[in-house]
Amino acid sequence: MIRSFNEMHLSAPMLDAIARAGYTTPTPIQARAIGIALEGRDLIGCAQTGTGKTAAFAIPIIERLCASRPGAGARALVLAPTRELALQIAEHFAMLGGARGLRTVTLIGGEPMGPQLAGLARRPDVIVATPGRLFDHIERRSATLSSVRIVVLDEADRMLDMGFAPQVERILAVTPLDRQTLCFSATMPEAVERLVRRHLSRPERVEVGTVAKPVAAVTQRLYATDSHEKMPLLLQLLGEERGQTLVFTRTKHRADRLARAVAAAGHRVTRLHADRTMSQRREALDGFRAGRYRILVATDIAARGIDVPEIAHVVNFDLPHTPEDYIHRIGRTARAEATGQATSFAVPEERDQLRAIERHLGHPVPRN
Repeated sequence: MIRSFNEMHLSAPMLDAIARAGYTTPTPIQARAIGIALEGRDLIGCAQTGTGKTAAFAIPIIERLCASRPGAGARALVLAPTRELALQIAEHFAMLGGARGLRTVTLIGGEPMGPQLAGLARRPDVIVATPGRLFDHIERRSATLSSVRIVVLDEADRMLDMGFAPQVERILAVTPLDRQTLCFSATMPEAVERLVRRHLSRPERVEVGTVAKPVAAVTQRLYATDSHEKMPLLLQLLGEERGQTLVFTRTKHRADRLARAVAAAGHRVTRLHADRTMSQRREALDGFRAGRYRILVATDIAARGIDVPEIAHVVNFDLPHTPEDYIHRIGRTARAEATGQATSFAVPEERDQLRAIERHLGHPVPRN
């Protein structure tokens, strides 16, 4: 088992970048995936959320791109399901490859085309994109993928859940057949398996831990309550604790209403959902990450789009519709081998969702 980045035959500039980023030892998915990706082989990486998958593909991609001729146009493409996740991936590439002159452009919806067109005109080495916006650029011929040699499908299961399968298929169809393809996913449903069989060539499969189970460092608890008791209970919890807290609600309207109530109780709070503009979403996420807001109220748009190591507590104000969404919500805490707490409120009308979650976990969520 690889226990150090020094054992991976990485370049000195990459080892320096890894050290500056604060990475000390490889996570299990990094230890097993980086070497395979460095060799140019196709890869399916399955691991629990919060285990370092982004660096597991960013490190080998940067190494391979920096070892070949720069300035040839986009040579790597990373597809992600949400704008927030795409921005975080781009930050990883800037952090690990920026000092070596690696150019990255981020193509996401909700932002003006002008800066994206300018970024594409500078012939970036890496495109990080959501499928819908990239497909828009392909349609208008502002983005060409003929020079792409590495494609990453990040959070592939979520991408297909969100209805991006047609765009993903069309995007892959216009990339070279001799590309390397890396597929990372927390779960491997049948739709992802079909995609993999069509578009990956003899992929190596790396599975770390029990896929689609929460990391052991998350302490779970459940309050069986009534709808009218949820808000007082939440305010009580927020008053008793001081750490960064992420609160998930079912709808955008509910997130707005909840954020107003939490602010009225004197807490520094912001909100994140699809009806907010991209600049508002970025300000909310940046403010939460920087500590200007202690509480972020969000819909499931954020379940796989937040990478804030200091989140101490995730609260499911409303239970999610699927066990997989429960796993990804509570995976926002206890990241990077830290510990964290996940609290869920369950009303009688949500007993079917709770039953499905507990079946998926293989045990009851501990009652408080």
